[in-house]
Amino acid sequence: MRAVAERTAPESVEALSEVLARCDRERRKILIVGGNTLAGMGFPPEQLDVTLLTSGLAGIVAYERSDLTIAAQAGATIQMVGALLAANGQFVPFDAPRPQYATLGGTLAAGWLGPRRHLYGRPRDYVLGSTVVLADGTIARAGGMVVKNVAGYDMSRLYVGSFGTLGVLAQVNLKTLARHPRARVFLAPLPERTRARACHQLGALEIRPAAAFWIEGFHNAVDGEAGPDGRVVVLLEGSEALLERATRDLRSALGRAGVPETRIVDAGARESFERVIDSYVASLGERSVTYRLYGTPDESERCVLALQELAQRFLLRAESIVDVMNGDIVLRVSDLDAHALGAKIETFDDALHEHEPQAQVVAGDHPHRVYLRVWGAPPSSIERMRALKARFDPNGTLNPGRFVGGI
Repeated sequence: MRAVAERTAPESVEALSEVLARCDRERRKILIVGGNTLAGMGFPPEQLDVTLLTSGLAGIVAYERSDLTIAAQAGATIQMVGALLAANGQFVPFDAPRPQYATLGGTLAAGWLGPRRHLYGRPRDYVLGSTVVLADGTIARAGGMVVKNVAGYDMSRLYVGSFGTLGVLAQVNLKTLARHPRARVFLAPLPERTRARACHQLGALEIRPAAAFWIEGFHNAVDGEAGPDGRVVVLLEGSEALLERATRDLRSALGRAGVPETRIVDAGARESFERVIDSYVASLGERSVTYRLYGTPDESERCVLALQELAQRFLLRAESIVDVMNGDIVLRVSDLDAHALGAKIETFDDALHEHEPQAQVVAGDHPHRVYLRVWGAPPSSIERMRALKARFDPNGTLNPGRFVGGI
């Protein structure tokens, strides 16, 4: 890989446009960097001439509290936007790892999906409008600051999940939600042979949790003590009356599953929930690789047990987080050191993708990551994606080769 010769952090949309137009004319390749919290996703960067930092575009453009809308520059952190909204009794459910560093633009560009989406929807559902700078420097604006139903395709959503390959997000306009006054987290160790019953009971609750996890491992990162079958972490959000009723129902449900001991966290509940999200991409440096799979709640237990068994066959340590409400699985495999992991990880990656073709790598610094199937099997829409890339960025200026299929 060639050394990156230039780093730039434009502080206006116009300056960003000038940088992109110049690089596109000169056939210089650009790596787009936000908070770097999801750097473990995608193919490692190659053949790059310029690192474009979005940190220069980090302000709040407009906030209409009564209209439930906010406009922020793409380099603003999730934490900064969240703190402003929380002070006014509102929120947007991004659920991004390390929100003190994660940027609004980077989280959307990566297509990050959080565990509360079963209740509130995906982050892209909150995008009302955007300002995007295309590879040739064109400033493209779509949507606005009004919450309404519109006919036709919303161009703002085209860039969500495109991994910065179609344009650089400069500003995003979002609708917001009223923030629940209370949050409560439940931590429970699972006795032997209670895992399946506990997860079934959580999924069947009348008052649906905002998030629920079954976790094995991650002992120093996630709150709660583990039992023989791991532990569960459950987040409830709502009014005081709703939380009291939901608490009774939850404790009864876990009791029916054979889980006798439950610890309640009120002060610091949202921080406890955030530590689970941070663990999605928590890396052990060069001695771990973390995969994420998107499944269904009915299949998640079977799937994760099969993956743990596969890791054991390769003599790898396996830790897992199962999103009980959505069916997502986070699997971190590790070894004693980078050399030991390097001797196994490529063949393990092949075997894993035979079981789960769509598994994606979301974290890990091992040099062999370049040889892994970091995006899993290409989607059926890959040719349409290539056509979009060719139309929006014909010179391959933006994040070249980093996205699925080498886009």
